[in-house]
Amino acid sequence: MAEATASLGPGSLRPAGILREIQINLLECKVCFEKFSTQVKERRPHNLTCGHVLCLECITALSHPLLKKLECPFCRKLCSADSTSHCRGLSDLQELLLSWRPRSFTGPCGTKGNISRASGLRSTTLLLCTAFGGWGTLINPTGIAVFKSSGTIVVVHDGERRLVVFNPQGRKLHSFGQRGQAQGEICYPLDVAVTPCGYVVVTDAGDKAVKVFTSRGCHVMTVKNFQLPWGVDINSCGHILVSDAQAGTLSRISVDYHHGVPLEHQAAVTDLQHPRAVACCQLTGSTAVIEHLIDDKHQATRLKVFTKDFQILYQTDGFSLSLQCNVSLSMSGVAFDPDGDVNVIDSNQGVIWSLGKLQTGPTPRPLVANQLIRPVGLVSLNNSLCVLDSGDHTVKIYSAKSNDI
Repeated sequence: MAEATASLGPGSLRPAGILREIQINLLECKVCFEKFSTQVKERRPHNLTCGHVLCLECITALSHPLLKKLECPFCRKLCSADSTSHCRGLSDLQELLLSWRPRSFTGPCGTKGNISRASGLRSTTLLLCTAFGGWGTLINPTGIAVFKSSGTIVVVHDGERRLVVFNPQGRKLHSFGQRGQAQGEICYPLDVAVTPCGYVVVTDAGDKAVKVFTSRGCHVMTVKNFQLPWGVDINSCGHILVSDAQAGTLSRISVDYHHGVPLEHQAAVTDLQHPRAVACCQLTGSTAVIEHLIDDKHQATRLKVFTKDFQILYQTDGFSLSLQCNVSLSMSGVAFDPDGDVNVIDSNQGVIWSLGKLQTGPTPRPLVANQLIRPVGLVSLNNSLCVLDSGDHTVKIYSAKSNDI
């Protein structure tokens, strides 16, 4: 039991964290990643004879059509499809959670504490306008970016073609970036950015490189000399900024896209602790980085904001925010809005927060806290917020008004 408790993420022992662990780890099928449902027959949780639980649709799909047997995808035991049974315990737990709505409280900064996705937020200002993608179109997506001129959205994921391009209304336009290690292929993408002139930049952890493509998928160049490239964005000068989670650096790369060669590759910041998400503010030139602070017992996150010249401007961590504003955050992603405000993702609680401009300290305000499972990326799109949700493999667009897109 102690080992299971230790494996839960930061904040998981709070009611909101416990709910999210249950929803993600217990109440969805681990084959199709769809939520179990007692109302839809195909989505009902069923026990295999080995003890693992799948939805009925996946059991049917994996079973031999004549022998009615399947190999459990987790333990490889041969099971009979006719010997499965409805997992009443998970169905009852799901019904119980749907009927429960925890109360929230108002913290000293006017924000609500102990936020859970089940409770909702009366104070959030953004509403879900549209969602697209879904399992199959997107598989475990990790990064999102937007072509500012057209509003076209590009997502990196674990599909056979690693980059998928959507129009602003969610229609899939095309995909590119074949899975593989050959020239112009992508092994394991983590993040994506789009340059002002329309090139697509991807961090590839599989072969420890940054790869640049045209908007139609033609390979332009590959930049190496990284240990674990993770987050990527384009600063106001047009330079590529890349975090290296293993080396603890933030690199700045200037590129000649026409000739497909890097002109300069240098470490702009060298003393970071496991940096991952990176965001650049086009208004001020500032750069924000999320660090993951790991020791033997705890895992915390820290936000650092640098000036255009990479001097430290501001920093805060989840513990400091809890002391200042009675808000507990595990920051996993960051972005700037068009006004220069800092927005952060809390994947554990499924909430997008605005921290303001940070000059006089953070003023946390929840922007989105409904219909998110595990957000992993966000960008601004016109007057809306575009969120990548790896929990249900979708892109979700939120706006103050439904006609803002």
